[in-house]
Amino acid sequence: MRNIQEEMSELLKNYRKEMQQELENILSYWIKYSIDLRNGGFYGKINNTNKIQEDAPKGSVLNSRILWTFSAAYNLTKRPYYLQTAERAFKYINSYFIDKEFDGVYWTVDYSRTAADTRKQIYALAFAIYGLSEYYKASEDERAKQLAINLYKAIIKHSYDKVYGGYFEAFTRDWKEISDFRLSAKDSNEKKSMNTHLHILEGFANLYLIWPDVVLKQQIVELINIFLTRIIDAETNHLVLFFDERWNRKSSTISFGHDIEAAWLVQEAAEIIQDEELAEKVKVRSLEVAEAVARGLDTDGGLWYEKDVAQNHLIKEKHWWPQAEAMVGFYNAYQISGDPSFLERSWNSWKFVQQYILDEKDGEWFWGINEDYTIMQGEDKVGLWKCPYHNGRACIEIIKRVVVE
Repeated sequence: MRNIQEEMSELLKNYRKEMQQELENILSYWIKYSIDLRNGGFYGKINNTNKIQEDAPKGSVLNSRILWTFSAAYNLTKRPYYLQTAERAFKYINSYFIDKEFDGVYWTVDYSRTAADTRKQIYALAFAIYGLSEYYKASEDERAKQLAINLYKAIIKHSYDKVYGGYFEAFTRDWKEISDFRLSAKDSNEKKSMNTHLHILEGFANLYLIWPDVVLKQQIVELINIFLTRIIDAETNHLVLFFDERWNRKSSTISFGHDIEAAWLVQEAAEIIQDEELAEKVKVRSLEVAEAVARGLDTDGGLWYEKDVAQNHLIKEKHWWPQAEAMVGFYNAYQISGDPSFLERSWNSWKFVQQYILDEKDGEWFWGINEDYTIMQGEDKVGLWKCPYHNGRACIEIIKRVVVE
């Protein structure tokens, strides 16, 4: 009989191999279906059955995520057509999403490349920094590096809260105050959010890899400490989602996907700036968050979407992106702890995706499933929020992390 070590070694070999194949599958889908040859860039919307809506608005977040994904895939595999796709995304962002007059990026442009929603959502600037920094690693195009630095400086100048710390959510095109801060209709209309801070940290950390600026490092340290002291609840180990200006809590909902995403992204940021003491502190919290998230797993290995604690109501949907983040977050917890139960949770997340989320017929991943395992209707394969970043990144992270002897 094989011992446990042999079984784990076999599982890891299979995991890495399957991630290599799935990464290729995901990116092949985006190359085949999402490229808009008529109007440039990428289509703004493709539905579950791959029907393209040619006149759909195009989102800066989607395009920045495409830029990051194909740049990161090239950096991993060195396949030229991944870099070519990343270059397409960069040219479109540089030409049409960058606000040449007031700095920052537009939230959307219409299909004909005209600015549509011109609000300055800091979340969008953060993703542009993330994508541009990764593209610079792949291309060494100085324009991408300078754009990323300029966007970072715009965030510091306009969004940084010099009184209470952290960053405000949104502004008008010319950086005036705005009444609606929300990323989407489901969000609370508050001045500060976990989500925006997580992705500012993600973008700043990736920028630091190509531009190790002293002040940028200080901003990253401050953001990590905000997560440790403000955003991660000391008692529940779940993330608080919304805050007012003074960091008073304004929500009681648990987002299991954001919890497990933060569990590895905050740690990665501390490791990127090579702050060993801070990284060790974050690792402790990462494990605690991962343990808390595990309570949101169903018996089938899937991760539930959200829980409204105030109403004691579990939203019994399983969306695509929390499963992808669970693959990475639980694997990260396994790397920290050596506890095989975390490896099992990561692997089970992938097996769940294979069984219920992967579209074997038309490609890519469905948005999600309902409690009865039916596919969620009316959602996108490609859209303002549906992208190759979560699932593509999960594949890339597992490939990089799994050491096969």
